[in-house]
Amino acid sequence: MKRATDPLPGATASGPASPADQELLAGVLSGQPRALAKAITLVESTRVDHRRRAQGLLQALLSHAGAAIRIGISGAPGVGKSTFIEAAGLHAIEAGHRVAVLAVDPSSALTGGSILGDKTRMEQLARNPRAFIRPSPSGGALGGVAAATRECLLVCEAAGFDVIVVETVGVGQSETAVAAMTDIFVLLQLPNAGDDLQAMKKGIVELTDLIVINKADLDARAAQRAREHFESALPLVANRTAGWIPPVLVASALKREGIVEFWNEIGRFREAMRASGAFERRRREQAVGWMWEIIQNALRDSFGSNPDVRRELPALEHAVRDGTMAATVAAQRLLALAGLS
Repeated sequence: MKRATDPLPGATASGPASPADQELLAGVLSGQPRALAKAITLVESTRVDHRRRAQGLLQALLSHAGAAIRIGISGAPGVGKSTFIEAAGLHAIEAGHRVAVLAVDPSSALTGGSILGDKTRMEQLARNPRAFIRPSPSGGALGGVAAATRECLLVCEAAGFDVIVVETVGVGQSETAVAAMTDIFVLLQLPNAGDDLQAMKKGIVELTDLIVINKADLDARAAQRAREHFESALPLVANRTAGWIPPVLVASALKREGIVEFWNEIGRFREAMRASGAFERRRREQAVGWMWEIIQNALRDSFGSNPDVRRELPALEHAVRDGTMAATVAAQRLLALAGLS
């Protein structure tokens, strides 16, 4: 792996072209928090010129990334994700790691705004010089993550953070996108998580690699019952990792209980994945999936900016709304105008 002091790429298509971007690249590689924040702002931008600059930056950072453990953490609102991440992050820092948290907040469907209050919920972690917390709005992106979370993850890895945590918005069973960009997917549940039938729900559970019953301090008996329910149900649920049945832990992030066991299971999972070759296969599959997601997003943007589509769209929308034209017919006409049908 290249060092931050090695020569940086020149003004080519494979790296930053301007002196300012060269400086930004050097700042990220040396782990400067300000440069890291600016780089993430750049890759999150939707401006065309910013996207072009971000592509050069990401290409230059690629060879410096990939060494971190990527952990996705999901769970319903109120399950204590931020408190758990702070407890786990502080423990990792005490063990000598650097921790980056990419926290995704839901955006308002009416105003588009987000509170972005994760730093206040992880106050101790936010003050630690070996931690970096970046709250980002979901911006309407599906799957519980923001549109540029993958890019932000790569930037943080290149900056020297060896533990990357992606905290999803907390919307429930549809939060599956984070599983496609992390090494291990952790689901937090409350002590009253439900009975066996509830535990066997498809969707988010079958993508889970580790389940943690958090807030056990509220009701220790209920937390143990929830653990037993999941342990009895999980062998019957399809799992994305062959040969691995997700362990179920009981924890209290508020009291820092169960955190050591959590990291032990993370280590055990990582070693099992590497021994079987599944770790590298998953990383490669995720990279290809990322490529196709970018293509799909570009096609959607191209469709929306097509002048013929923009000209005909109001009338066709009106016809569909009035019931005078089938939605499939209108869609095919618009696709044809964009040259996609």
